[in-house]
Amino acid sequence: MSNRPIAAIILAAGKGTRMKSDLHKVLHPIAGRAMLMHLMASVDALDPVRKVVIVGDKADQIEAALSGSASLALQEPQLGTGHAVQQAEAALTGFEGDVLILYGDVPFVPTATMGAMIDRLNAPDAPAVVVLAFEPADAQHYGRVITRGDRITKMVEYKDASEAERAVTLCNSGLMAVRAADLFALLARVTDENAAKEFYLVDIVNIANADRRTCAVVTTDPFDVAGINSRAELAAMESAWQARRRAQAMAEGASLLAPETVWFAWDTHLGRDVLIEPNVFFGPGVSVADGVRIRANCHIEGATIGAGCEVGPFARLRPGTVLGEKAKIGNFVETKKAVLGQGAKANHLTYLGDATVGAGANIGAGTITCNYDGYFKYQTVIGENAFIGSNSALVAPVKIGRDAIVGAGSAVTRDVGDGELRLVRGEQLVKPGWADRFHDAMRKKKAAEKGAK
Repeated sequence: MSNRPIAAIILAAGKGTRMKSDLHKVLHPIAGRAMLMHLMASVDALDPVRKVVIVGDKADQIEAALSGSASLALQEPQLGTGHAVQQAEAALTGFEGDVLILYGDVPFVPTATMGAMIDRLNAPDAPAVVVLAFEPADAQHYGRVITRGDRITKMVEYKDASEAERAVTLCNSGLMAVRAADLFALLARVTDENAAKEFYLVDIVNIANADRRTCAVVTTDPFDVAGINSRAELAAMESAWQARRRAQAMAEGASLLAPETVWFAWDTHLGRDVLIEPNVFFGPGVSVADGVRIRANCHIEGATIGAGCEVGPFARLRPGTVLGEKAKIGNFVETKKAVLGQGAKANHLTYLGDATVGAGANIGAGTITCNYDGYFKYQTVIGENAFIGSNSALVAPVKIGRDAIVGAGSAVTRDVGDGELRLVRGEQLVKPGWADRFHDAMRKKKAAEKGAK
């Protein structure tokens, strides 16, 4: 790719009224990540020297999401895409490289595609503008790109197109690459003499053509430039992204028994020979090592799962969970900020929060770490090869020593030393014959009440 510096202008000023949401359209998530942040990550891979996001409605939300990673330029009022790009002129003062024009609601433009646009811009014929185009299954109301080879002869919005132009299937994505030296000079010549009375960005192509300059097209997969304007389109894009991610997972050596029921996050990492049963949901921040089995109906987020582990069915791993090699989390077990050592087990009906569990330890059914007193969180530390009996409550902060045993039904409030047995139970009371006498008395009472009726 060219060594010239790159800047990116990302349009995100629209009101997104079709979303019917208090959240800005470009901040709605796909695969656990805001649309805008998917796009910004792809842009960042090009190492741009400047990034300018054009904002309007709910600008404060976008500013918070970007956390200073890009400049903001306000478009108010909103008079079209050409007018939107003009608002970046001040932020790009003194910039002399190549400019990519992107859209915040078009989140999945690959970095390689952006690079191809820059390469074409710097080809020997030096086009004034490079347009990214695509051929959808249904061209609908997209603007059309009229070409001869890869040279653009005309750009036209659907509402302004003739019947012959509407028959063309090559469509304008709206994404462009332009030299900074050309961009704002061309935009200054754009007018609003069209059906919508807006300043169209695409008109810079027609202006450059009128100047007898070359404009070129680069094509891409329709998925890469799919825009999202409604919740239905958001759901459709989520579905399309998930389908691609599942195919990738299987191609890379994971087995999905019912692929359509597994949902990935944008950063889910799977090792080889991972087996995933039906109805598994991955939130952000999950890494799964080789040879792991994730059984049905698990919800996993912010967790690191070591080689050879088994999780589920019906397990919930929350952020901060780390499972060592061959650890096991069974059915109806929930973990949060819990680190389990090699071979440690919690097989049934357990909550482990703010806990460290040593290698080989066994956590019995119904055990919970009582980590919260209503104000603060506290740690539970369980030593290697410790055995925690069923239905135990470990009241943090507390430490259970190596090889220690906690008897079933214990409520442990003080540390347990290495190798100790701790039983914390009320005294068992035995009254021989009491139950028989109770049953006899109650049967007679019930019979008497029935006879009285």
